Amino acid sequence: MALEVWTVGLSHVAIAPRAAARAEAQGFDGMVVVDSQNLAGDPFVGLALAARETSTLHLGTGVTNPATRHPAAAAAAIASVHVASKGRAHLGIGRGDSALAHLGMAPAPVAELERFVRITRAYLRGDTVAFEDLRPYERDGARPVDVLGLAGSPHASRLHWLPPDLGPVPVEVVATGPKALAVAGAEADRVLLAVGADPVRVEWAIGVTRAAGAQRVGAFVNVVSHPDLAVARRLGAGSLATFARFSAMDGTVRSPIDATSERVLHEVHDRYDMNQHTRAGSPQAARLTDEFVDRFGVVGPAEHCVTRLRALAALGVDRFIIVGPSIDAEQDEARLAQKMFVGEVLPAIREVADAA
Repeated sequence: MALEVWTVGLSHVAIAPRAAARAEAQGFDGMVVVDSQNLAGDPFVGLALAARETSTLHLGTGVTNPATRHPAAAAAAIASVHVASKGRAHLGIGRGDSALAHLGMAPAPVAELERFVRITRAYLRGDTVAFEDLRPYERDGARPVDVLGLAGSPHASRLHWLPPDLGPVPVEVVATGPKALAVAGAEADRVLLAVGADPVRVEWAIGVTRAAGAQRVGAFVNVVSHPDLAVARRLGAGSLATFARFSAMDGTVRSPIDATSERVLHEVHDRYDMNQHTRAGSPQAARLTDEFVDRFGVVGPAEHCVTRLRALAALGVDRFIIVGPSIDAEQDEARLAQKMFVGEVLPAIREVADAA
């Protein structure tokens, strides 16, 4: 199976189209944008605009969640992007983080994730969804359509307008803990790991998803390629702290990790300031040790990054979603890191994929 390399963009309508065009020109296979209504623009609008500026780049959410979206509305939104892009859309789903925190809520339970993935995927296949399956999404005080006394009314729910020639939108689930990994493996078209770049953790997570039935496994990976290792660590700290927190979301670590690294995860959890989400200058980023960054992420000179990514691909990862420098990192150094990844790391990964 071909190795894909994706990037992460911003969903803001003024940024997503330009970012997508640039990513396509640089040779990336796809781009995801976050669904976090208080921090960024609407992802589906941004992706639809990005579709107009690209012709080959795949476009997805990275990620939406079961709490702020009704499954029918989420399916309709991404299916619209699928039409606009002529079949290049992907729906990434997770339990939710910043989108829910800014509404005063914790991430959705795994059972809710499972239900949302199952129902949304049914909609995107053109299947009929029973009203009974939609009861958990009813607003308080909602009344059944029967009270209207219509001569005829729907007896179930489905998207009637889906184009038959494009095929369904792939539904992909981001997961970190064993329960979410199992749900992703059983229900999704692809699993996207968020466990870092430590081969031991990645191999464990792949094993959990394969046991549940997964065929395709990708991974979000924090990668900063820079000739100065200390600068590389600093550039990636904010984004890496965000992904590290996923492994200790509620203060408990449920994935394999050494004792020293586990202490770092707990410190990141205890000091996490959502008001400085993804920021390199945040309190949580300050708790990262050099050893943790080197193990959880992929940082350093280009050849080092290539070696690390090749090792993960050998474990069975067939898509990398590259999370680069933090949003508030030094701009000149961040540009150099991005230039090195595109100019040196990406071609080297492509060579391995082509040879395979």
